[in-house]
Amino acid sequence: MDMKIEVVVLPVADVDRAKDFYETTLGWRTDVDHSGDDGFRVVHVTPPGSPCSILFGGRVTTADPGSAQGLHLVVDDIVAAREELAGRGVGISEVFHDAGGFFHHAGTEARVPGPDPQRGSYASFASFEDPYGNGWVLQEITTRLPGR
Repeated sequence: MDMKIEVVVLPVADVDRAKDFYETTLGWRTDVDHSGDDGFRVVHVTPPGSPCSILFGGRVTTADPGSAQGLHLVVDDIVAAREELAGRGVGISEVFHDAGGFFHHAGTEARVPGPDPQRGSYASFASFEDPYGNGWVLQEITTRLPGR
């Protein structure tokens, strides 16, 4: 049976502020903005080219705002993607790779400045947070592993 991740729920404190960040600052498409009774609200946004969307709103999760960490956005050129986000006003880290090679440690541990020296797929990163502290990581992938 195929299973696909299509929506990730993000905890935010202010729905309109989050919508402005994802829609205006990041340039993501708003697919749904629906309000219901008693403060229930669902906002569904999608990054350009992504089959997976994010959802946030009022009364859609009990998680603390900013508690989502390690959300990955895959790009094919880490330097260009980082420059584009910085140009949009996003507070984004410099490009880095991990001292251990393949993947990155949590937080800022073992970060080495610059892209992976071999520019290996899956090995170069940049990170940023939304206004609530939800943590995003750009990851450069130029060649997929078999079966993807």
